[in-house]
Amino acid sequence: MIKCAIIGVSGGRARGLAEAYRHVSRGRLVAVSSRQRDKLEAFGSAFGVPAMYTDYREMFERERPDLVHVNTPPSVRLEIFKAAEAAGVPAVLVEKPLAIQGEDYLAIQAFARISRVKIAVNHQLHFHPRRNLLQRQVRDGAIGNLRFIEASAGMNPAYQGTHALQAISAFNPDAAPLDVFGQVSGAEGLAETPRHHYAPDECTGVVNFDNGVSALLRCGAVAPRVIVGGTINVHKRIAVYGERGFVHWTMHGWETRIDNKHERGEHVYAEEDLLGQAAMTEAMIDWLADDTAVHPLNIEAALSDFSVILGIYESALSRSVVTLPFSPSPDLVGKLRNALA
Repeated sequence: MIKCAIIGVSGGRARGLAEAYRHVSRGRLVAVSSRQRDKLEAFGSAFGVPAMYTDYREMFERERPDLVHVNTPPSVRLEIFKAAEAAGVPAVLVEKPLAIQGEDYLAIQAFARISRVKIAVNHQLHFHPRRNLLQRQVRDGAIGNLRFIEASAGMNPAYQGTHALQAISAFNPDAAPLDVFGQVSGAEGLAETPRHHYAPDECTGVVNFDNGVSALLRCGAVAPRVIVGGTINVHKRIAVYGERGFVHWTMHGWETRIDNKHERGEHVYAEEDLLGQAAMTEAMIDWLADDTAVHPLNIEAALSDFSVILGIYESALSRSVVTLPFSPSPDLVGKLRNALA
């Protein structure tokens, strides 16, 4: 049985991680860590976690977990990765976004090249049962050769933009981004906060891939609304167009038109999310057992996706197309703050 742990127990994501273990057959949650003692004890009690720590390094040393979920602000990602490497932790599943701007992106990229830790990013939507089925249909050629992908999210690039970008990659998995042309607006999301999820409020980006597919990404107020009303976080969606039809997934439903046959339906996001989280964790356990069973949300794929976000920022500031991969200029967040103030 794989021993699993969580760092950071605040908010709904931590609860979702713990609840998913009801559906994880090969792993159990043995420890949690948080600097906030009251939240730590409440979480541990709620989910029956036997070991609780205010210092995750002590947790690494004493519990020797096989898999660690990192549910912290992105400002401490690299610190935790290095501590995991030093403690011999085999695998880490980290919350998105992986990074915030060029400096931490490049530092994480350099670490990943030499690290023995298997790292994947928590884009659990990839494993939602309905979206996973649509991904398999597209991969198996149901809509023919791909032509265009359009993905969007109601929140800004740091909060949900990487979800939308990963969705593009999930439906176009064997292609590499060649260039991006982007625009951004709104400085509210660039204000200093404890969560460090800094990003402009809205963005658009046109991405070209080496297999001839083009994709449009929209985040924030420029993104279409999935349902009438609803909170800002409920508007994630993706549409994929091919020679023979299209597939469309949203947080609330799905639609396909393939060879003139039209189908559609609804799903309950919370139920899909619980099963998706569990399947994502099981896939990490597969990778632990077999080096060839590389997790689809592995850090190299996540870094490629995040380079597109940085490319949108660079493109908006320079008013030009950015060829990928590229080396981002220093302090993109600071430059965006100045430009959008």
